[in-house]
This record gives sequence, C-alpha cells and structure tokens, in this order.
Amino acid sequence: MSFRMQLPQIDLIAFDADDTLWHNEGIFYATHDRFKELLSKYHDEEWISQRLYETEARNILHFGYGVKGFTLSMVETAIQLSEGRISATEIQSLIEIGKEMMNAPVELLDGVRETIETLSESFELMLITKGDLFHQEAKLARSGLGNFFSRIEIVSEKTPGVYERILSRHQLNPRQFVMIGNSLKSDILPVVTLGGIAVHIPYKTEWIHERVQADELEGKEYVELKHISLLPEWVSENLSQGQSEERNFFNTEDTEVAQRRTE
Repeated sequence: MSFRMQLPQIDLIAFDADDTLWHNEGIFYATHDRFKELLSKYHDEEWISQRLYETEARNILHFGYGVKGFTLSMVETAIQLSEGRISATEIQSLIEIGKEMMNAPVELLDGVRETIETLSESFELMLITKGDLFHQEAKLARSGLGNFFSRIEIVSEKTPGVYERILSRHQLNPRQFVMIGNSLKSDILPVVTLGGIAVHIPYKTEWIHERVQADELEGKEYVELKHISLLPEWVSENLSQGQSEERNFFNTEDTEVAQRRTE
C-alpha cells in the first residue's frame, strides 16, 4: 500500500544519538553479563536479570536514563538479592564498572559520519537525545560529530509533550520536522503523534524498556530504513529543501525501504 501526501518545505532534520549514531546498548549488555556473574553465587542468571530490569524500571522515575541510574540500580539489586551479604569490595566493583561505562569509547555506527556530513551540506541538523546531561555531552564531544549539529537538546524523556516544547522553543512547525531514530517508543511514535515525519532505523538489539506493543503502532505512518547509509538517498528523493510537490512519501518499491502502517 502506498500513500501520497503534500510535503512541506524541510529545513531541519533531527537525530537521536544512542544506537542511532553510535553504539550504546552493547555496553549495557556486556555489563549485564558481568553483573550476573558477580551475583551467580546468590541466584540463577534469569532471576538476576529479571530483578535488575524491574529495579531499573522503577528507578528511571528517580534517577532518569543513563549509566549513573543503571549503576545505582545494580547496587540496589545486588544488596536485595544477596540479602545484604554482598561485600563492600563487591559494591566497589560495581561502582568501578559504572565508571568504565561512563568512559567507554564512542564507536560510530557504520555509515554515520558520511551520512551526517552529506546531510549537513543541505540541511540544518539537530540532536535530540535523552539521558544524563554530562554523559551525553561527553559522548557527543568524543564522537567527533558535534560541529555538524547547530541545535542540541538533551532531555530526561521523549514524549509528545517534550517534543512539542522543543518544537515551540525552536519555532519549528511539526509538519516541517523530521526525526531519525532507532526507538519506536521515543523517536517515532511521539513525533508521528504531533504530525511530524519520522524515520525508523532499527538497531540490532532493542532495550526492553523501549519496546512497544503492536496495538500502539495501529494507524501510525512512518518510514523504516534498514541502514543509516540509505538516509541521504531517501532524503534527496523525498525531502529536498523547498519541495512542495506531491510525492509517494512512503516508498514501497525500494526493497531496502519499508513503509510502515498498520490498519
């Protein structure tokens, strides 16, 4: 099925950061494994993982997203699962693991630099990422991409209301706003709700707290690309600056591009 729509002029494209521009989730997966090994003398791995996920979900409301909150969740879970028997030395090891995560190298996804460089020649670029302010700023600096983004927003959550405030602050029309990201929950659905254009580029793994139910996608229209390197071509064909002609926006002919709309 294809859809035709009148595209407005697009002057700005926004990007998510973690697992859209650079690898992030893999660091957490590796840390999960180390955490389970540390607590293996108290419980089996499945139960340890479940309790850590539950603690992390509760603590997001208190500490927000990011490594610092995750580290505190590991400490809390370790104390609970060991019934207070975990040693100070083991607690210290969890803190050191958190520091390692904070200082981990920033590894760009394949094709990211070339894509950002190409798009920056024709469009203003914005970065919208959620998490700890200090850590996200540090990762952006280490990524070498900072100079390509003229507007940067680091937020505690990505909801329609948060996006609406960002758009208002930057005097952007939702219909002229394009968001690129790997999370359906945080990057795609809130933007679609506001009438914006959303491009989903899935990452190889999905954080459990970012998963959405199938019914949440019903009636939602967005574009899905298999790889970020396909983005410049799609933008060139669909979102050229000043373009206002009617086009087949949700491309279904290109096998590398999938139009998503559930009835």
